[in-house]
Order: sequence, then C-alpha cells, then structure tokens
Amino acid sequence: MNSINRRSVLLAGLGAAGAGALAACTNGSGSSGKALISPSASAVAAKEKKRKGTGRQEKVTLTAAPAMIDLGGGVMPKTWAFDGRTPGKEIRLSVGDTLVAELSNQLPNKTTTSIHWHGIAMRNDMDGVPPVTQSAVRAGSTFTYRFITDHPGTFFFHPHVGVQLDRGLYAPLIVEDPKETLDYDDEWVVLLDDWVDGVTGTPDEVFAELRQGMGGMGHDMGDSSSPSSSGMEGHDMGDMGGMDMGSDAPSPSASSGGMSKFMLMGAESELLGGDAGDVKYPYHLINGRVATDPDVYTGKPGKKVRLRIINAGGDTAYRVALGGHKLTITHTDGFPVQHQEVDALLVGMGERYDVLVTLGDGVFPLVSVAEGKSANGFALVRTSSGSAPKPTVRPKELKGMIMSVSQLRAADDVRLKSAKTDVTHQIKLTGSMDKYNWAINGRPFDMKDPGSNPILIQEGQRVRLDFVNDTDMWHPMHLHGHTYQIGDSGPRKDTAIVLPKKKLSVFFDADNPGQWMLHCHNAYHGEAGMMANVAYQA
Repeated sequence: MNSINRRSVLLAGLGAAGAGALAACTNGSGSSGKALISPSASAVAAKEKKRKGTGRQEKVTLTAAPAMIDLGGGVMPKTWAFDGRTPGKEIRLSVGDTLVAELSNQLPNKTTTSIHWHGIAMRNDMDGVPPVTQSAVRAGSTFTYRFITDHPGTFFFHPHVGVQLDRGLYAPLIVEDPKETLDYDDEWVVLLDDWVDGVTGTPDEVFAELRQGMGGMGHDMGDSSSPSSSGMEGHDMGDMGGMDMGSDAPSPSASSGGMSKFMLMGAESELLGGDAGDVKYPYHLINGRVATDPDVYTGKPGKKVRLRIINAGGDTAYRVALGGHKLTITHTDGFPVQHQEVDALLVGMGERYDVLVTLGDGVFPLVSVAEGKSANGFALVRTSSGSAPKPTVRPKELKGMIMSVSQLRAADDVRLKSAKTDVTHQIKLTGSMDKYNWAINGRPFDMKDPGSNPILIQEGQRVRLDFVNDTDMWHPMHLHGHTYQIGDSGPRKDTAIVLPKKKLSVFFDADNPGQWMLHCHNAYHGEAGMMANVAYQA
C-alpha cells in the first residue's frame, strides 16, 4: 500500500577540533524522559562510515569577523562577514569529497557563532547547531567541520546562532556530480538576500523591536490574530501593482505610518496567502549588489546557462524572472525534478532552484521582486551591446506562470520508494504578529533544554510530517539532515513554504541518526521559537 496520500499534495499549495563539548542535555534524555541518540553517539559515526567517499579533501578556512563591505552604488555598510566579503567565497567540490572547513571566530564582544551547512545530509555532530549538535564557537577560538558530501546539488552555509543569518555571514556551497546528465554551456550562481545590517540597524535591533509584537507597537490593529487584515490602506500589492520603487533608497514603509523603525506593516501577497513579511529592508541584493549598481553576467546568444538560485534572506520571499526568457526548472533544494518550463519562480528563504535558460541577444534584467514588499533586487544578463534597463523594470514574466511546489514532480530516480508510514507527527505552526510568539505545537523551542519536547523518530522508519499552519503568515519549514518528499510524487526538498491556514504533508526516511532541527527559515520566527528537535530514539 502506498501510504502517501494524493490529497496531501492538493493541500500543499506552495509548497535552520571535533564535535566539541556538547551541552549535557543533548546527551541522553534531556527533560523529555526519552533516551535520545546524541550527536556524538556511535550510531552517528557508523552512518558516516557507510557514506561513499572519494578520499579527496577540500580544505578551507572561514574567518568570521567585522568587515566594511561594498554593496555597490556607494553603499558601504559595516557587518560581519566571512573573510571580508559578502557573499562569502563559494565552496565547490564533488560528490563524495570530504569538506574540511576551519571556522575562526573573530567576532567582537565575545560573540559566539557556528556554521550550518544548509541542505547537506551530513553527520549530526557537524550540523552546526548550538547547543544541540555542538557547543557554540567562542570568540577567539576555532572549530573544524569535517564531513563527506554524499549528494550533489545547490546548497549554502550560514550561522545558526541568534539572528546572525541576517548579517553577511553566508556563501554558496556547490556539490558537483561527475555523472551530471544536464546539458548546458555555463552556470551562474544567483544568491538573493534582504539587507538591513549597518544601514538602518542590526538584525539584533530588528529582533528586539519585533519581539514587542504589534500589541506593543501602539498600533490600532483591529483583530490581533490577523495583522494582515487590519484595514490599513495602501498595501494591496498582491498583483504586483504599484511596484515602481527601486531597492536603492532606505525609506520607511508608506504603510507603517513611520511609527516603527523595522517592522513592516501591510506587506501583502496573494501567492503567499496574505501577510508577506515582517521586516523593512532598505536593500534587496543579488550576489551582494544593490539594484542601482548590479551584478552582470556576460554570455553569448544561444548558449544554455544553468542558474543556481539561492534565497539567503532573513524575511523575504522573492519572485524571480529573467526578462525575455523562459526558465526550465531542473532541480529544487539539490534534487532533480521532471523539467518544467515557467515564466517566474517563487523562492522562500532557504529554498534553492536550479533552472536552465537559453540566452537571447541583448541586455536583459534578472529581477527578484521582494514578494509583497514593493521593492526588488536586480542584476543583468548581457549578450550584446546595448543600454541596460532601469533597475525598477518589471518584466512581463513576473505576472506569467509560476508553478507551485505541489505541481512539480520528483525525477524518477530520486522519488521515495512506496512504503508504509511508520509514524506520523502533526507539526502545528502557531503564534501571531500581535504577540510575536511563534512556536511549534504551541511550545517555543527551549535553547536551555533542547532535549525537551522532542519529535521522536527511530532509525529505519518512514516518517510523515503534517505541517498544519494555524497562523496568518506563511512559513518556509526547513528540516536538517534529511530531505523530505511532498506527497506521493512531489519534489524532494529540505525547505518548503507552508501557507497560512493550510496543511502540507511530507515524507522522509529516518536514515541519518542524531538530533536535527526542524524550524521556520524566517530568521526572526525561528529565533522567537518556531523550532523543534526531531530526535532519534536510542
């Protein structure tokens, strides 16, 4: 019997020197009373020995330190970055290679940090999640991550401490397949980000304001459970209308009334089911450049290019289109799908899409509209001489066909084998902007006791997770250490959008023992508590 139910697809809509001393609560039972497999357990090492490795090593050093970076257009914010640049230098290796990455923490004010290798199904003690899988790396010290990359794809890496994700500490990680079957002439990594740090404030200041909730902002919000329907005028942007503003001028949101520095009121998107986001960002970047001074890809007409699109943002989904071109989706979150031609993509935080495009003759805008936020990122594809379009351009493709995740299909060779579901967990997404009390199953994650309230699984099980979004906001839900399949034949992903008041059912095989975070990849929702520990029982 195939336990994966087709109705769950229809409900999907659109679809965070060794291991160090682990926090005591992750070894053994924590306060849950259940014996959990710790990240340093023999089962974790045994799984790593089964991974097929090439024996080759890719050694890198990543120094996290304060930096003044150049975003173009005279924008030079102070932030934290790896080796003085944002995005950090791309890491590229082949399937089966071992990555040996030494993190040197040179951050100020005794700030701890870590690196999470987003999307990689690796050994648990290298996942980079303090206090669950390692102790946080103290300022002035180092930590070496060492793991086999056993699956090809488009990935990235970022910290997993506080809201450091929303600074400049991120970079692409590309794992190439020596048996690659895709036919293309070149590739371009396209990294999307929403930027606040060093311009209007820091992510910590943003979070401090958001934590007050709308109830503490002095706004008359009407029904507090539905901030997006508060009757405030001037923010119906779901149809892309009125988006004539570039991303080059930090300015208060017109709908905020100037009453809050960081909180964005009235960001609306039909694609996202209503409220699109929480945070006002002065800039939206493509490959670390502002729209008025964009990154440029130079190619030749008729050449086929693979775009590896990564959303490293903290609070923004992007609608992405290349003017004058169709996009052929080939992969999402590193796994192949049956090819689908679309006009544009919707990419949530933490998601990655690989697309093929055959270049036309001219100068074309690559636009990443900040969904519902009346701003955009901008880059150029140039194949001949000619004047560039303005950064405020809105290619018609943005209003064209966008496939929902539930309409995509996994490629045959990566589809999960039919199997009986052994355990089903309801993952209820709870909270509101009013109190900013985001949580899973009504319980915010407790960093002081990460072993409490675990979502228990056992090695060898087929696991079903039913995401039930009880909130008025969308949430990109990311599972560490695994990829799940959406429905019985949907794509394999590690991050998927769960729309407000909707249910999304996903399935995965429990084949990577340890303790793994499941969380909203909105940096501020996750830090507020929308996070849980998917823990293997000993």
